[in-house]
Amino acid sequence: MSDVFAGVDVGASRTKVALLAADKHLVGKSVMRSGTDFQSTAERCLDEALAEAGQKRSGIKSCVSTGYGRNNVSFRNDTVTEISCHARGCYHYFPVAMTVIDIGSQDNKVIRVDARGRRTSFKMNRKCAAGTGAFLEEMSMRLDIPLEDMDGLARNAVETVELGSYCTVFSGTEVLEKIRQGKAVADIVRGLFLSVIKRVLEMDILSDTVVMTGGVVAHNPFLVEMVKELTGKEVLVPQYPQFTGAVGAALFAIDI
Repeated sequence: MSDVFAGVDVGASRTKVALLAADKHLVGKSVMRSGTDFQSTAERCLDEALAEAGQKRSGIKSCVSTGYGRNNVSFRNDTVTEISCHARGCYHYFPVAMTVIDIGSQDNKVIRVDARGRRTSFKMNRKCAAGTGAFLEEMSMRLDIPLEDMDGLARNAVETVELGSYCTVFSGTEVLEKIRQGKAVADIVRGLFLSVIKRVLEMDILSDTVVMTGGVVAHNPFLVEMVKELTGKEVLVPQYPQFTGAVGAALFAIDI
């Protein structure tokens, strides 16, 4: 195989690696828990992605890292902010003016991109878990259900039990009260999903085409359907929504 270009997205929860060929096609990928040793995780992710691509490290032409732990990647050639990488990764798949909604484990982002692929604005939630994967993870523990079961429960709910608070701590207390009242777990979960979506939608006005990405979106596709229903807008999702930032970083690596 000819040279490949690596993008490494080191998030607070998960590390993702994407390998692109010179023609910008994805040829290898890997995702792992970031853990406490970002460098080691990035190395292991890279090796797994290279194995999928049938490539060796000597075949990496250049590498760009992004995300929370981007400076911990010793084999990088450069770093680029996650906002820029998400914008570029999404535009690679959908070359139109868009609003990107990225829902991750620890934060969420709303990024506006114009028809030429230029990032025009962004907003990011950093200080509160509301609207993030951490919120859903905490609620799954409160409800004593596996995190991976929440999407199916929300999808099959009969009604939506709306919550009055976005705060993770207060929502946890409110969920316990709903359980005491005899509300169905599935209906509560749909209410939790609605809380996540409302928290994101209040961050900014959605314009043009909406693109949703992130690990939370990858594992909970019902969130996409809820956004469509609430906004009446077309919502696009890349084939691998969790890897959009890593793909964007790899695209920047091609430019080096």
